[in-house]
Amino acid sequence: MQRKWFQYWFNSPYYHILYQQRNDAEAEFFIDKLTDFLQPKTDSKMLDIACGKGRHSIYLNKKGFDVTGIDLSAQSIKYAKQFENDKLHFLVHDMRRLFYINYFDIALNLFTSFGYFDTEKDHVNALKTFRKCLNADGILVIDYFNTEKIVRNLNSCETKSLDGITFNITKNVIDGKIIKKINFEDKHKIYNFEERVQAFSLEDFTRMITKAGMVIQNTFGSYSLDDFDESSSDRLILICKKA
Repeated sequence: MQRKWFQYWFNSPYYHILYQQRNDAEAEFFIDKLTDFLQPKTDSKMLDIACGKGRHSIYLNKKGFDVTGIDLSAQSIKYAKQFENDKLHFLVHDMRRLFYINYFDIALNLFTSFGYFDTEKDHVNALKTFRKCLNADGILVIDYFNTEKIVRNLNSCETKSLDGITFNITKNVIDGKIIKKINFEDKHKIYNFEERVQAFSLEDFTRMITKAGMVIQNTFGSYSLDDFDESSSDRLILICKKA
């Protein structure tokens, strides 16, 4: 079976170079707001789906929660494992495959770590696995970009120089996907990567989440948990429960 773009790009050292300036303060601010809103019990078990290098998981664990982070990238998990303790664990795992069943109190899929697959069926199946890992009263949090605003303000070309590498980035919307092409040269070798993320709207998510046997309880448009506005919000944050 042919490997998908996310199976090699997320595991590439260049992915980590390009996105090295991820904002930890912003991530912690969001987690603070989210936990204030959700009021999870101190012994809550949490699953961070597509956790990357674990910045959200590590902070949730610092707040006292029992956290498991999963990601497809072996490189990211290798990095995250240095932070493990009795209540913080990281595993290489594909979000589409079944994990613990009826186990977690809260499952989080943050920072647009969704929308990577080719078909709606694949995405619904992933949502079904999220649902199955939650206990009866469990909560799923999805944090996605606000597609409407992203598409309207799409910066079609940009250049970033990091660690001596010049990344040339182009973005287009093709067949309902936001496609980012990343080209650069390193040590006299030319590299071409791409990211393909579905341009999902709130309507799309509502349909898929319903198909997966869940309901959306709250919708927010920022990490401050402001109301969602399709034209102006930066994020689309969904709080879901089992139907």
